[in-house]
Amino acid sequence: MNTSNSPTDPGGYGSPDEDDNPAADNSGPMPRNPDDSETSETEGAYWRENLRLLIGLMAIWFACSYGAGILFRDFLDQFMLGGYPLGFWFAQQGSIYIFIALIFFYVVRMKQIERKYDLDD
Repeated sequence: MNTSNSPTDPGGYGSPDEDDNPAADNSGPMPRNPDDSETSETEGAYWRENLRLLIGLMAIWFACSYGAGILFRDFLDQFMLGGYPLGFWFAQQGSIYIFIALIFFYVVRMKQIERKYDLDD
């Protein structure tokens, strides 16, 4: 809808040609670009691989922090690391080190995935 008050349109409601032209209606579906399906398949594959990586890394972190620090602590306490029982060490520091290592691994792996799908900067 045209709201300007131009000399050719004193009412400011648009010309009758604009209102009566069905081609001017943009509410219908946009014409599909043939490259869109290829792009959406590529994006879908990228996101599937990204989510698979995230889920795998979160599972590793969960196993190290919750599993080693809580569930298997009694078993791991029979081993010593730096003068401390291993279960205690995982609960206090090990899961943090694992998390930092997983962040670095994630950065390196995501660079590879982005290059694979031609999304790198």
